[in-house]
Amino acid sequence: MNILMLHNAYQIRGGEDESFDTECRILREAGHFVETIHLHNDSIEETGRVTVALQSIWSRPSYTLVDRKLRERPFDVMHVQNFFPLLSPSVYAAARKNNVPVIQTLRNYRLLCPNTLLFRDGHVCEECVGKTVKYPSVLHACYRNSLLGSFTVAAMSGVHSLLGTWHKDVDLYISLTDFAQKKYIEAGFAPGKIVTKSNCVFPDPGPGLGNGGFVLFVGRLSAEKGIGTLLSAWDRLRPECALKIVGEGPSSTQLRAGSRNTPNIEWLGLKTSSEVHDLMGAAAITVFPSEWYETFGRVAIESFAKGTPVIASRIGALAEVVNDQRTGLLFEAGNANDLADKLEWCFDHPDELKGMRLLAREEYERKYTAAANCRRLMECYELAISAPGTSPGRHRHSITNLVGPRMRDGRVLPTKSAS
Repeated sequence: MNILMLHNAYQIRGGEDESFDTECRILREAGHFVETIHLHNDSIEETGRVTVALQSIWSRPSYTLVDRKLRERPFDVMHVQNFFPLLSPSVYAAARKNNVPVIQTLRNYRLLCPNTLLFRDGHVCEECVGKTVKYPSVLHACYRNSLLGSFTVAAMSGVHSLLGTWHKDVDLYISLTDFAQKKYIEAGFAPGKIVTKSNCVFPDPGPGLGNGGFVLFVGRLSAEKGIGTLLSAWDRLRPECALKIVGEGPSSTQLRAGSRNTPNIEWLGLKTSSEVHDLMGAAAITVFPSEWYETFGRVAIESFAKGTPVIASRIGALAEVVNDQRTGLLFEAGNANDLADKLEWCFDHPDELKGMRLLAREEYERKYTAAANCRRLMECYELAISAPGTSPGRHRHSITNLVGPRMRDGRVLPTKSAS
């Protein structure tokens, strides 16, 4: 199969960028041709913020680039991971012109909420959900605390809502969890055009021993990630409990100062993926205290891959990813006392925690491997190709040739490609 994959990368690499790279790699290793258009937000200053703001609504350069790519080679599908701000929804129109089905992965809540989080001023916020013109986001300056920036994102969303872009120019949306799918359906997206497909961890990092004697947090250091709740919970624990924190963010300065005065908290800053996986494998447990509606939770499945259970907030998709009492524990989001109680339980029940390690690893092997992800991705592509309104003359691949990649030693083996 020939796939054109589009992604607008963030200035600080995150889970969306990791998922883009991973999906390109597993598709190529499964024998498919993948060409990418990969823009990076580092170019914003060079382009100019005013120009970028206008082009986030409709980018003529991106339209022209995609149109040229689609005319140069017969692509079966165009898969958009993130289009904001440099690619813009204009890329959909280029695909429609060339009769190429469009798949859009919903890696955040951008189409529902200009700041992508459904979170404002320390609490979940759904004021803009379902509104064609998302004026509350402008009033609250939700996008980077900027009135102009918030207006720009709200304008992009509103213009394309009025034009019907989200409904007529995208053949299939991929949601990472049932929870996120439900939020988009509540906002008016057609249920039949949204399917679920989780992220995966590839290559398989292999299980760890969990003998490090510490708890691990990995993520952006910010309010919505629950770092404040985690630190409050830690104050309630016995002094010998050790916490290692990996990440950067708005709370970095506060955390750096606090960790100097708290011997059982170690802030490690940013680490490579390999280093993070080593830490996860050694950790007794990974803690995921987010207070916003996570669309998925990549940290959780990376922890499962290492065989390390997860304590997570019972909110959003996390309650779907973490199986309470099996692959980890759930606590009330924002409740430091409840989190402290769950951590104490883990320290007091090492045998039960060991059993959870086996179940966490089994969960990874069952749901979050490259083979499972590639198989589901091919099913999604076939759905988009056969969707009503796509070009009737386009060559259709047999679904039997697209799904079920074989594996050997943790690697996807090439399949027969019809392209």
